Amino acid sequence: MKLEHIGIAVKSLGVSDELFAKLLGRESYKKESVEREGVVTSFYAAGESKIELLEASKEDSPISKFIEKKGEGIHHLAFGVENILHEVDRLKREGFEFISEEPKEGADNKLIVFLHPKCTNGVLIELCQEKQ
Repeated sequence: MKLEHIGIAVKSLGVSDELFAKLLGRESYKKESVEREGVVTSFYAAGESKIELLEASKEDSPISKFIEKKGEGIHHLAFGVENILHEVDRLKREGFEFISEEPKEGADNKLIVFLHPKCTNGVLIELCQEKQ
């Protein structure tokens, strides 16, 4: 398992893209809309990991609700895995709970699942696997 990316909830992708481009000295390498999740994403390379900026594209999306409740900031930590189904089974045996155990398509050509923050010290954890 490796830290694949850090997800950051933002109010404005335009404003945040400008900020992170200045901060990191490079432009976003990919922007993508994930309609099912009601989010638009922008990715930045950051060493061996990435930063994913997430802007809500729907008022009732999870990102919109997150920003309304907590404001802009770190939304989740994503760990890259080689076999997402194996990791779900392994972590279930270890007593972890998932928001959904069935992997679904996410941004950046990934299959994703989220662990419930109540079992991870309040941190939303995403597991992601490169789609074959």
